[in-house]
Amino acid sequence: MDASRPEHTAGLTTGAVARRIGVSPTTLRSWDRRYGLGPSLREQGRHRRWTPGDIAVLEEMCRLTSAGVPPAEAAKAALGATGPSAPVGAETMQDAEKAPAPPTGGGGLPLGDVRQECRGLARAAVRLDATAVQAGLTTAIGEYGLVSAWEEVMMPALRAVGLKWSSSGDRYVEVEHLLSWHVSATLRAAAAAAPGDVPGTAPARHGRSGRGGPVVLACVPGELHALPLEALAAGLARRGLPVLMFGAAVPVPALEEAVRRAGPSAVVLWAQTSSAADWPLARHVGAMGWGVRGARRRPAVVAAGPGWASPHLPLPGAHRPHGLRDALSLLENLSAA
Repeated sequence: MDASRPEHTAGLTTGAVARRIGVSPTTLRSWDRRYGLGPSLREQGRHRRWTPGDIAVLEEMCRLTSAGVPPAEAAKAALGATGPSAPVGAETMQDAEKAPAPPTGGGGLPLGDVRQECRGLARAAVRLDATAVQAGLTTAIGEYGLVSAWEEVMMPALRAVGLKWSSSGDRYVEVEHLLSWHVSATLRAAAAAAPGDVPGTAPARHGRSGRGGPVVLACVPGELHALPLEALAAGLARRGLPVLMFGAAVPVPALEEAVRRAGPSAVVLWAQTSSAADWPLARHVGAMGWGVRGARRRPAVVAAGPGWASPHLPLPGAHRPHGLRDALSLLENLSAA
């Protein structure tokens, strides 16, 4: 055997490297073409082998883009971190700046003017890099607190992925599902954490006077978008308020039974679209009472979500918060009233 020729065991194939670092082979080829992040070992034909040094560059690229660094800048930094032998030239970088970003790299998402962490989260989701997605979500909550992380990092990324999905046929469905699952898992973990562990939240307060019942959270029948309610549930739990979370598409009989049995201080009905908003249902829930005759009590009704948008509330006494922060303050006041 020719000793001057590297053996196949001297490096990993593109597929093996893709599995190892959690990105697609298409992404690796794109990074090679656009930024010069290619394998050092090339055999005759189309065989490509990646050395440990090459893989270290790719891992740094993933770390930087997940933190929100633009891909071209991340590539320069990743290559610079490996020393002067990095195989990239000025022409490669100039071509990369001119070429449109491929979908697998996260380009083209309608993010607008958002935090760097949001861009990093979206790019990680498009790469299907579950580890980076989870790390980005956890870091965002730890750094900014639950409310700001939801409003400025999670929600813009979810919205951008959803818009890309709706305009690209069946593409990006897997991205939306991956990101939604990790957002849900992160919100539930934040709800379960001891109050005070997450910056920007108030400690739990027990023994409240006033209505005293839990806050019921439910999507109206037919409404499947429950993530905003999960964010609200986490925020309420962080404030020590009792919560009953029923999630997506709650049937009317189930909602009625929950109100009768729990005697809630407030019932939050989430509607994402105007076609799902059901004012007769809201009036019905607001009229439900419990307790002994002569001292019966009724829940406050909170119409949450863009589906309830209306110049005038058809239900007197109903509440319509604007955003997570507003909803948390409202429900805290209603629970203490």
